[in-house]
Amino acid sequence: MLARAHRMRDGDAFRHTMRRGTKGVAPTLVVHAVTAPEPADSSVGFVVSKAVGSAVDRNRVKRRLRHLMRDRIDDLQDPTWVVVRALPPAAQAPSSSLSRDLDRAMTRALNGRRR
Repeated sequence: MLARAHRMRDGDAFRHTMRRGTKGVAPTLVVHAVTAPEPADSSVGFVVSKAVGSAVDRNRVKRRLRHLMRDRIDDLQDPTWVVVRALPPAAQAPSSSLSRDLDRAMTRALNGRRR
């Protein structure tokens, strides 16, 4: 599970990351990343819309993404805010595919990150 200190819960942080950050796109998800504007730890937020499926499906996708991000948050160089937005195919994707897509999208988002 992703540590509580690394979970993004503030709506302003979500908006800032999605509007100001760079994005990386993959078939099952989109990752937005931006350097944290204030000295803080890196944090991650998740957006899973109703288009993904029922409440059970959405929560399952969020749990899987939190688990995948738990190992990746320590790899971030600077304090970074990351928002992972799940697309409808994420509900049916196997974990290996979701992991590969997350790595691909994070690399794209972090390489083009605005400072």
